[in-house]
Amino acid sequence: QVQLVESGGGLVQAGGSLRLSCAASGSIFSINNMGWYRQAPGKQRELIAQIRGGGYTYYGDSVKGRFTISRDNAKNTVYLQMNSLKPEDKAVYYCNGEFFDGRRSYGPFWGQGTQVTVSS
Repeated sequence: QVQLVESGGGLVQAGGSLRLSCAASGSIFSINNMGWYRQAPGKQRELIAQIRGGGYTYYGDSVKGRFTISRDNAKNTVYLQMNSLKPEDKAVYYCNGEFFDGRRSYGPFWGQGTQVTVSS
């Protein structure tokens, strides 16, 4: 019904920046919410940032002040600007979202993940 495709991950030195993108496609009339999670080996998946209706945003404490989530509604795309990256930010980052197809809300849907590696 909805496909989410992340891009923008890679290798960056500590203190550097990356911008992740997540493009949603399918039966989307509007977006209820979209967000970013991350998961490091041996750890639980962690909610990093979420953007909701009206532009309301949430950030996890570990990234607050360093990461910024934004959305382009015309493109059904959400971005995660990551600044001042630290080695502990190394993880697979996953996009998710809940959507309205014009009749019902449905989801969440998940992307395939994109690897972010931060070197010391």
